[in-house]
Amino acid sequence: MIRRKSLTSTRGDRSEQADEADEFREQLGGTANTAINRTQLSDWRQDCDLPPGGISRYFSAFSIGYTDNRNRGMLDGVSLDQLRIFIAAADEGSFSAASRKLLRAQSVVSETVGNLEAQIGVPLFDRSGRYPKLTPEGVVLLADARGIITAVDLLKARAKGMAAGLEPELSIVVDVFYPIDVITQVAREFRTQYPGVPLRIYVEALGAAIEPVLDGRCSVGIVGSLPAIPDTLTNERLEPIFLLMVAASCHPLAARKGKIPKEELAKHTQIVLTDRSKLSAGRELGVMSPATWRLADLFAKHHFLLNGLGWGGMPLHVVQKDLEERRLAILSIEDVPPGGLPLSMSAVWQTKSPPGPAGRWFIERMKEIPLPAPASKMLKPPPAAKKIRGRA
Repeated sequence: MIRRKSLTSTRGDRSEQADEADEFREQLGGTANTAINRTQLSDWRQDCDLPPGGISRYFSAFSIGYTDNRNRGMLDGVSLDQLRIFIAAADEGSFSAASRKLLRAQSVVSETVGNLEAQIGVPLFDRSGRYPKLTPEGVVLLADARGIITAVDLLKARAKGMAAGLEPELSIVVDVFYPIDVITQVAREFRTQYPGVPLRIYVEALGAAIEPVLDGRCSVGIVGSLPAIPDTLTNERLEPIFLLMVAASCHPLAARKGKIPKEELAKHTQIVLTDRSKLSAGRELGVMSPATWRLADLFAKHHFLLNGLGWGGMPLHVVQKDLEERRLAILSIEDVPPGGLPLSMSAVWQTKSPPGPAGRWFIERMKEIPLPAPASKMLKPPPAAKKIRGRA
């Protein structure tokens, strides 16, 4: 109940009357930006015996009716239940069908949608026909409502996962030598298994593949190019990949028969993958020729080899199709096994921060997928061209 107060004169002490007006504001529970309806102001004016225009002296900052703040308050009151019922009504095509789907009374569905329209000030359905039809505004706001509900459901799923120890995000760095087809297959299944966990994947070479794990940017690394794993990391062995020494079919080394001695290799340029990081500084991994071209990208190295610019080692899965179609040839080199050099691969992580359920699942799934192994037909030299006898 608002305590009524009488003002003896509209021409009395300005500060006293202003104080009484401020007191009236406080009684209404508002501030200078609060909306006050006309009935409240009319009652106060009559109680204070003010002339019709005198009220503006005390409430010039007050707006009559709804203000932006009040509209904001009404929009803030929109509930998830209202949005879900709105979506159901739109999807089902009628309020009665929505009520059956939601197991709610039809009157509740109709009333909820009506209240939502009143709150946002926009008609969502045209009710002039037999069945309610979305208005143009309703079509637009339906997409927004779906986005809100999806985001909230994702938030709840993530919170539930975090409470159970699930990572808020899984970040993995993968050695460029590891088959990307395997990573893609695991990532596809990961999206179904852990839909609420964002996945971040980096692809690097040599020491750059382990550096993000060391500095904490990635929780798991799939590495294999370094001869030693730093002591601060824990590693788990994965299936190895095979590194083949290859050259373009038109390269002079591809025409050599039998084992190629290292003295002969030294006469030709070797294409070498270089390290962007400093972790392998001073180490030469698989370098057999004093003449080298160094590239920091495996894709570029692949193209250089295809174009006969040198010879070098490549992962089997990268050049398998080129070998089958005779664009590249396997070089038979001293001290290199016929099936290529097996390169050990490992999953690594900081010992103090082991992978959570999502990271553990990712590693285990990778171990279940077999990696390509060199087929015997790839190891055979290309067939010699048949001589065609012609007439003299």
